[in-house]
Amino acid sequence: MSFQQIVEQTVSGLGYDLVEIERSAGGLVRITIDWPWTPDLREQATAFITVEDCEKVNRQLQYALEVEAVEYRRLEISSPGLDRPLRGEKDFERFLGEVIDITLKAPMGEAAAGLVNANRKKFRGTLERADQGGWQIVWREELKVKPGQKISKKRELPPLQALGFVLDELRDARLAPIVDFKGRAAAPDDVAE
Repeated sequence: MSFQQIVEQTVSGLGYDLVEIERSAGGLVRITIDWPWTPDLREQATAFITVEDCEKVNRQLQYALEVEAVEYRRLEISSPGLDRPLRGEKDFERFLGEVIDITLKAPMGEAAAGLVNANRKKFRGTLERADQGGWQIVWREELKVKPGQKISKKRELPPLQALGFVLDELRDARLAPIVDFKGRAAAPDDVAE
């Protein structure tokens, strides 16, 4: 049995999804796990992997790797984190409507026609389904504001831009690590009457 198969079988047997495996030359094995997701249960996207989940997978993997005589020096199990990598079609379905960062394999080229820099490869926007069956991200360029400058509420916002792509065109795709340090915004149901 291969190393990949041992890890996949162990992780899925415990009820988790394998997100990523990294093996370094120094014997470090880094495994990233997450909860399984199905399209009919949208609330699963908010379930988090805990330290206890990582410990459980770590113990079981240590045992499985020892039984199969796989050599390694250190084993690390972790959650995908805020900037979770998006690997396949299922991940893109799961995070539809979320803000993501993508890096293209090749620059936009002349097809951009002045809308964006022709050499640009990195984009951040909201993930959506494209009309042609692929994917797209939609974004609005940030307004350039100098420190202390007041912005008129009547100021016109830059137009929305969209970039369509297929997964084969991507070098990397991740959830955008956006953190709100001001606290949780009140949901409509939380407003006191």
